[in-house]
Amino acid sequence: MNRPPISTTLSDRVRSLEATPMRAMVDLASDQDTDSINLAFGDPDFDTPAHIVEEAMEAASAGGTHYTDNFGIEALRAAIASEYESAGVPVDPDREIAVTAGAIQGLAFATLAVADPGDEIVVLTPAWPSYFTQAGVANATLLTVPLSPEEDFALDGSRVAAAIGDDTAAVILSSPSNPTGQVFDHEEIETVIDAAAANDAWIIADEVYWRLVYGDEFESVAALTDYDRLIVANSASKTYAMTGWRVGWLVGPPTVIESMAQLHQAFSTCASSVSQHALLAALEGPQEPIREMHTAYRDRRDYVLDRIESIPGIEVPEPQGGFYVFPDVRALGDSSLDVARQLVHEAGVVTAPGVGFGDAGEGHLRISFASDMETLATAFDRIEAFAGDVVDADSDVQS
Repeated sequence: MNRPPISTTLSDRVRSLEATPMRAMVDLASDQDTDSINLAFGDPDFDTPAHIVEEAMEAASAGGTHYTDNFGIEALRAAIASEYESAGVPVDPDREIAVTAGAIQGLAFATLAVADPGDEIVVLTPAWPSYFTQAGVANATLLTVPLSPEEDFALDGSRVAAAIGDDTAAVILSSPSNPTGQVFDHEEIETVIDAAAANDAWIIADEVYWRLVYGDEFESVAALTDYDRLIVANSASKTYAMTGWRVGWLVGPPTVIESMAQLHQAFSTCASSVSQHALLAALEGPQEPIREMHTAYRDRRDYVLDRIESIPGIEVPEPQGGFYVFPDVRALGDSSLDVARQLVHEAGVVTAPGVGFGDAGEGHLRISFASDMETLATAFDRIEAFAGDVVDADSDVQS
């Protein structure tokens, strides 16, 4: 009997998932026998600060390796609440916080909690690709609102408000933005919130880069509004160099946080107990290592901006937060995917094609500066040589 290929027996939901262009570039580089430099991923090159690791090890040695409450360890929820209370946002640690396996799980849970099949999820692009995937897994309808590169991808509240309607379940706001580094203007955010409130839609605020801003101190969306349909997602990954620990949290009204416990029971029971103890140590322990990392990121950002300024064919807005630049490379190729491929093949530098962050990202590349200065210097020497060759070749053709 002829049996159908196993791939045809998978669900439509799974078969619809595709690898991101960023992953394709990483795979392309791995197929080459070269000393490629990966500037595609947002993974800090710093190790987790020693005191965090030590506290986690002590907790594990003392027996802290069992299931925790679905909502997370009580002391951790209290520490998270304290972070918000210090910014003037009262949060009930027992009813308004859920600890998750990273912000990515929290965002997925939030989408599943508020969106029924066919409901619209409004996403501002360029945007982190997981928003697109999570909307698809929830069988929601993805509605993208492109932000303008001519305005440095700043939030245009009226444009987003015009996209919100009766079918909108949620609007996802990412500030500081991945991939652009934009910190959204408060008045523009309030315009979006007003439109969401008029349509009973949720606001899901992704704030994982909240401690990595380079201007005024960042204010959470929760500090700007008392809107009762707001969910804030955050994580230890970027601020504390804890990407592999997979621990984060959600803040929201009791009804939606209760639903997170139900989703935890269905998918994961709880976030890792050891990782929760590590996050507790991160929040309550010495902050000097975090300040040192922040200073290093600022120095790297300034270095990368200086290097790009001298490279022909590339322009870039100054990121206000995060650890990415999102330069315009349209002068270097027909598409962001084309330029990214050429950078891998000819320069040995891996970047993330902008089209992977939505159509509004086309013509751009996301480049991470979460690497040491020596690595960045080598990478940008290669990028500069590549760009110079492209511009020289174009000049020869035109002449």
